[in-house]
Amino acid sequence: MNERSSVAELADSLRREVERYPEGRKLPSSRALMERHQVSPGTVSRAIAVLAAEGLVVSRPGAGVFRAAAFAGGPGARTSAAARPGDLSWQQIALSAETGPRDLLADPVFATLRVPPPDVVDLNSGYPHASLLPERLLAAALGRAGRRPGAWERPPTDGLTELRGWFARDIGGHGGPIATGDVLITSGGQGGLTVAMRSLAAPGAPVLVESPTYPGILAVVQAAGLRPVPVPVDADGVRTDLLADAFAATRARVFVCQPLFQNPTGAVLSPERRAEVLRIARTAGAFVVEDDFSRLLVHPDAPALPRPLAADDRDGVVVHLRSLTKAASPNLRVGALTARGPALARLRATQVVDTFFVPRPLQEATLELVADPGWARHLRALGTELRDRRSAAVAALHRELPGMLGMYRPGGYHLWLRLPDGVDDGAVTAAAMRAGVQVTPGRPYHAAEPPAPHLRLSYAAAESSAQVAEGVHRLRRAVEEVTG
Repeated sequence: MNERSSVAELADSLRREVERYPEGRKLPSSRALMERHQVSPGTVSRAIAVLAAEGLVVSRPGAGVFRAAAFAGGPGARTSAAARPGDLSWQQIALSAETGPRDLLADPVFATLRVPPPDVVDLNSGYPHASLLPERLLAAALGRAGRRPGAWERPPTDGLTELRGWFARDIGGHGGPIATGDVLITSGGQGGLTVAMRSLAAPGAPVLVESPTYPGILAVVQAAGLRPVPVPVDADGVRTDLLADAFAATRARVFVCQPLFQNPTGAVLSPERRAEVLRIARTAGAFVVEDDFSRLLVHPDAPALPRPLAADDRDGVVVHLRSLTKAASPNLRVGALTARGPALARLRATQVVDTFFVPRPLQEATLELVADPGWARHLRALGTELRDRRSAAVAALHRELPGMLGMYRPGGYHLWLRLPDGVDDGAVTAAAMRAGVQVTPGRPYHAAEPPAPHLRLSYAAAESSAQVAEGVHRLRRAVEEVTG
């Protein structure tokens, strides 16, 4: 049982128990609840907090937890006619009159965030397992950040100067083309993508995307009213010969790419194509949005990483996006967009209208985190753990599903698996869930009809290398069920 379900079950049990208490009666102690329900102190604390937020109990420091005086019969005991839902069917007309169904756009994104049942091996999520995250570093950084002078004051709309300077140096290098003033702090990578798409292209315009590509990119593009146009990727990254053709055919002004450990293929843009991408975009008068999502997830056996495209761009072609979320925590929603000239002004205007600014305590905590000597040690340890899980996945695939594994690079967190021709990747995904493993179908990674069926396998969210291997074993049973 995972912690979230434990909290919900304990809260339900306590809620029923409180119904029998007179007003003001004290609940059993936390220790007694831990022993009775066989749960952790954190689970008890969170369940009590749920009941307190509902107004069912009150906590008195030093005295205990008591049934609240205003509580009478529990949630839903007093249901009036006004509380019952009315006819909501009119909303279908109102919402579809101007836009299409947004839930269809968001479905692939929801799928990447879905937490599987406890008995299912997670080979789907792009976030590392909780055991791989620097929780102690984060807790300490958050605690120090909260005590910083001015930590709860309103931050500059572009972000804290010190944090913007750190991102500028981390992306462009010391003395590189990126200055502190070229950086805009964003609410994570997805928030940065949204700002970029809404800023750089007019509604209805075409936007070039890699094919296949991360479904979150396609969702952001379409939600902004833009039209994604796929450009194929091979082992060396985006096909630059086809990129030039796509710019000429569509007159697009934006190309979104992931040059390093591309999601889902794992491709790294070759040195020759790096220069070509910048030249082609500059000739077309277009921007390159560089989603550098996996730079902090490099494995120790990887060759030296190429510099970001932004570090070699002096003409303002590249709008660079960097996030710390995957390497630190899904809850550290802090990232950065870098751009220059009128493009930066447009990004700033879009972000301030959408969100005003990223909360200052979160920015202060990020500064504390990256300045801690433990941050570099964490990144090395994370890379080693991801390498071990990758090795386990590759070995298991060669053993269990030979021929399905294509290219892979020592970095990132995912593998792109080729299914036999004619196999329905959705059917395999459903069979995999029945077999006890969650994987991702390849269809949502394409802006047009996919050329072949694929699965994406993520080895980051699994608890251990052994669990990765077990997940691949279960996946083999699913493939056999579908293919016979």
